[in-house]
Amino acid sequence: MSQTAIPFVFMRGGTSRGPYFRRSDLPEDLDTLADVLVAAIGAGQALNIDGIGGGNAVTTKVAMLSDSEDDWADIDYFFAQVSVEEKLVDFKPTCGNILSGVGPAAIEMGLFQTNGDETEIRIRAVNTGARVVAKVQTPGGELVYEGDAEIAGVPGHSAPVKLSFMGVVGSATGAFLPTGNLRDTVQGIELTCMDVAMPMAIARAEDFGLTGYESAEELDANRAFFDRMEAVRIKAGQLMGMGDVSKSVTPKFGLMAPAREGGTLAVRYFMPWKTHPTMAVTGAQCMASCALTPGTVADGLLDRPDSSPAEVVLEHASGKIDVLVDFSYDVQFNVNAAGLVRTARKLADGHVYVPESVWNGS
Repeated sequence: MSQTAIPFVFMRGGTSRGPYFRRSDLPEDLDTLADVLVAAIGAGQALNIDGIGGGNAVTTKVAMLSDSEDDWADIDYFFAQVSVEEKLVDFKPTCGNILSGVGPAAIEMGLFQTNGDETEIRIRAVNTGARVVAKVQTPGGELVYEGDAEIAGVPGHSAPVKLSFMGVVGSATGAFLPTGNLRDTVQGIELTCMDVAMPMAIARAEDFGLTGYESAEELDANRAFFDRMEAVRIKAGQLMGMGDVSKSVTPKFGLMAPAREGGTLAVRYFMPWKTHPTMAVTGAQCMASCALTPGTVADGLLDRPDSSPAEVVLEHASGKIDVLVDFSYDVQFNVNAAGLVRTARKLADGHVYVPESVWNGS
């Protein structure tokens, strides 16, 4: 046999999709693992024509699941962001949208058993250490995907997956404000550098000469903006103690503007070299936390809620996402937990094949 077969479940999780593997079915060595994921996805070509990627950063994501090594958790979720046009894999971040499919995928793989009409699964995000409780719909003990929940960026309705994120502050850098400041100025752009579920550099759209209401396509076509944003992001990564981030997808970048569709804020999120077509779950938690924190770049863009938990409605490029933030405020703003509702659906299962020259399965 000239190819190695690897079992997988192909899932849509939130507004992303990709293969979900058992960690034990993949090589332990991260360099070899990266080679396998590049081959499986078909990274290195715009259409991912020689793999199962979809030619977009939201369709080249990978989840790897195992029984948890953490006493608190049931399932360990190890995430990989595979590039589209480069043969690169980033193991630093996590992904909240793909996490939406972890509970159902764990049940599909036999890693977790259903329990009643709603099954609670405790998940540890291996990349960041974040702890998440997922509640999956299992009426009569049967996993279901059909339901009445709707999320922007996904057609139709599906069964809700309820997510509660805990321990999200400083998940990548160890600090709520990695630079120690509520605001920093980089190359003339005022930023809030914040680490809640995802390390981010956040700016006001108007400071880049934008409205904040541009479509994803309009932003992607504005290469002058992307060049300037990337220079600011790289410097912000250094200030956040993350080193040279020129080849890393973190920190992510976000823009804010006043809401115009009845939400709390209008936002745009970058992956970072392309505009996110909707909004990342992790990024939504960070931007909602920034919105609620006095003294950040969000000041003056919203009427800030002062009671907890607070519902923050973020207007993104394809609709809205609601984040429920449990917070406290003593000497400084503290995020205790953040909750969201997502959906997921199994698309396919079977085996994905990679050349034996990449990995022979041993």
